[in-house]
Amino acid sequence: MTLRLLSSRRRLVRRVLSYTSSLASLHSHATSFGFQQVKEEEKSKLVGNVFTNVASSYDIMNDVMSGGLHRLWKERLVGKLSPFVGMKHLDVAGGTGDVAFRIYDAVNSVQRRALRKVDEASIEETQIYVFDINPNMLNVGKQRAAERGLRDNKSLVWVEGDAEALSFDDSSMDGYTIAFGIRNVTHIEKALAEAYRVLKRGGRFLCLELSHVDIPVFKELYDLYSFQVIPNLGELIAGDRDSYQYLVESVRRFPPQERFATMIGDAGFEKVEYENLVGGVVAIHSAIKL
Repeated sequence: MTLRLLSSRRRLVRRVLSYTSSLASLHSHATSFGFQQVKEEEKSKLVGNVFTNVASSYDIMNDVMSGGLHRLWKERLVGKLSPFVGMKHLDVAGGTGDVAFRIYDAVNSVQRRALRKVDEASIEETQIYVFDINPNMLNVGKQRAAERGLRDNKSLVWVEGDAEALSFDDSSMDGYTIAFGIRNVTHIEKALAEAYRVLKRGGRFLCLELSHVDIPVFKELYDLYSFQVIPNLGELIAGDRDSYQYLVESVRRFPPQERFATMIGDAGFEKVEYENLVGGVVAIHSAIKL
């Protein structure tokens, strides 16, 4: 096991060094696509291809890769949001509806409606915008909605668009969530600025994202699992190794928890906090627009 860990670590170090050595030759409009450097205008197309390829197996792969834990992480995310009847909420990069359905269920829970004596008219005022740049992901979500008997539900609104240029008015949303999506945008700062723009005063920002593990030994095991197991699972289940190789590389390129928290604060948000789950495998960042 020790030899395998060392061998895996050497391969990872070589890839990182190769990536680093290429920076000097890049112009100011280059960005990362995993460990590759590409032109900014190319990244969105490459990421789009990834999600077009994996859309039909996206949720199944999430179950397999996380051992089902992603369900608990999303429940934790929605719990922090504290959804309420009549809210206007934006779920970005949420095409398959996994987070949106949880928010919808929370708003419509029997307990919540009984406690607040909410009528049907108030329920219908709730608007949950499921926003994604990829139409294939949205189609999966719409199909899942139909299977839940929610095909024509007025509270769920499916919108195709770019997280860096949201098609919503200033100060129009009570909440904003993004799960496993922000590391895929070309300019994280622009996505955060747009989140701040569309939120009302008092609106809550929540981001669930794969993050960085700093615990010795666990980090080595996590790296081994990420680089040796996940791409193979992608090939076996989704028939797409490259997309899941990109996934694990993109996580390593994403800012560590503290740096990302600083970026959220720089966008104008207050009360920025984060919670590590499973030793930092994922983190939930939260903030408020005051």
